[in-house]
Amino acid sequence: MTIIQLEYIIAVDTYKSFAEAASKCYVSQPALSMQIKKIEEELEVLIFDRSKKPVLTTDIGHLLIGQARETIRQFRKITEIVENQKDEISGELRVGIIPTLSPYLLPLFITKFMRKYPSVNLVIEELLSKDILFKLNNDLIDLGILVTPINQNTILEIPLFYESFMIYTSKTHPFAKRTKISASELSLDEMWVLQQGHCFRSQIINICADKMSDRSKQLRFESGSLETLKRIVEYQSGYTLLPELATYNVDSSKTRYLKSFNDPQPIREVSLVIHRSFMKRKLINVFKEEILNNVPSMLKNKNRGKVIKWN
Repeated sequence: MTIIQLEYIIAVDTYKSFAEAASKCYVSQPALSMQIKKIEEELEVLIFDRSKKPVLTTDIGHLLIGQARETIRQFRKITEIVENQKDEISGELRVGIIPTLSPYLLPLFITKFMRKYPSVNLVIEELLSKDILFKLNNDLIDLGILVTPINQNTILEIPLFYESFMIYTSKTHPFAKRTKISASELSLDEMWVLQQGHCFRSQIINICADKMSDRSKQLRFESGSLETLKRIVEYQSGYTLLPELATYNVDSSKTRYLKSFNDPQPIREVSLVIHRSFMKRKLINVFKEEILNNVPSMLKNKNRGKVIKWN
């Protein structure tokens, strides 16, 4: 049994397909299937039920793959031990970040990080929270940046900062004449929201859960982009909610349409998340420090207030 064979069975378990697993492992499907067959014959067990689509992992297969993942992690730590003895910060760091953070957080620090650590190769993906957690648990990324708490036993949460929710209202809405708004005044009937799957949508619904309605607008539009929602509010009616970082680049002529909440303000906790058996500790630590060095101090020092969960 070899490390490569273990990587193959992990890939099939992750992608539920021999063809996709072979593609991700940069090997032909017959070669991957042959190697997995050798493991099954050596152990005299069936790891995968190939009669099902997608491929199903057997009960004994789940146990073996759990151990295989741990074995791979321990094997990779041999290289990490060597790297940690070097003065140079180098290597590849795979990062997942949610869409309501990436366009506002990454520009604050990413260029400085790359200049400071030219030997680090960054691979950054914009992913929904559920996809970040999936990839972390399957060793497909090294860390994620998302909204916590998530309370998964396999995931370690490292809070970075707290940002308030802000209201962005159209100039025709009554909120436009106000300075502050109470959460109890929100109504989903007047609000433009992100589409299903975005944790920010769930956070908004948690803020105004008692305002759910079966009434329908003439126009209902759900976007995957906060910037799109801002444009709709500007040219249509109603309002949307924005995380605080997303308000820092609002044109000065439109800041009067940004409204804050009465205390206690709803806020969200932004964290760096890693698998509890995480590696690349040196890389992850310098990445975290660079974020903290460049995030506005008011976010790091913000009172936790009413933290809104994402799920």
